[in-house]
Amino acid sequence: MNKIYVNKPFLRWAGSKKQLLPTISEYWCSEHKRYIEPFAGSAALFFKLNPKSAILGDINQELIITYSCIKNDPLKVSEYLIMYPNSPKEYYRIRDLNLESLNVFERAAIFIYLNRYCFNGLYRTNRKGKFNVPYGGDKSGQLPSKEQLRFYSHILRNTKFVLGDFEKTLSLSKIGDFIYLDPPYSVKSIRIFKEYHSKIFSNLDIERLRLWIKHLTVNGIEFLLSYANSDEGNYLKKDFEYKVVNTKRHIAGFSSNRRIAEEILISNKSLIN
Repeated sequence: MNKIYVNKPFLRWAGSKKQLLPTISEYWCSEHKRYIEPFAGSAALFFKLNPKSAILGDINQELIITYSCIKNDPLKVSEYLIMYPNSPKEYYRIRDLNLESLNVFERAAIFIYLNRYCFNGLYRTNRKGKFNVPYGGDKSGQLPSKEQLRFYSHILRNTKFVLGDFEKTLSLSKIGDFIYLDPPYSVKSIRIFKEYHSKIFSNLDIERLRLWIKHLTVNGIEFLLSYANSDEGNYLKKDFEYKVVNTKRHIAGFSSNRRIAEEILISNKSLIN
């Protein structure tokens, strides 16, 4: 298989940490037995590391269906994917389909299609959980080929998927695991895209996350948490090892309108080793 795809996720994702991969990948080492990511999204770090064993979790049902289908039968997903041309008319027709009436492989293909051709790779739903991002696919590249999907299927072969809240995924962790946490932002003082799901990540979720990283540390399980440099980020980093790094962040979702922003990388490595 051609490894040209190994460092490049097949999904576009607002808030992806692709720019920080050289830095955050250094927290992984060969002694780690398993990789866990409770807020998977495009799983950029996972694909870069290509771990031998992994758990990917997310609250997004269509995302988990997509990963599972690519793992199990990438050619079936590709058969549906090649049926969808790139045009605004086709995009809105597909966006309005009732996913519950379709088989999982067609749902996976639709998720990939909408992700590729929606505005700036955003994932946003209304209060009913219906995807509602407008078309923006004039310059968003090509859909993944059959060969690419087969390649990703190979990477995902030893990966378990968990649909649900981050606590459900973290409850499966044990000593020897490496956990990467990249939660949606809940930042009051900064304008950052955070409309990921009909259930918005809130300050109560920040509290739960704080309790979990303390729990992981007490139990000797390594984690890396990335978060916007903010009051919420400062709360999460208290008593942990951390460093602040620069990254580029979209303003109002427009890729042509970017600014340098600060991200806090929080870890418990020094407290365990």
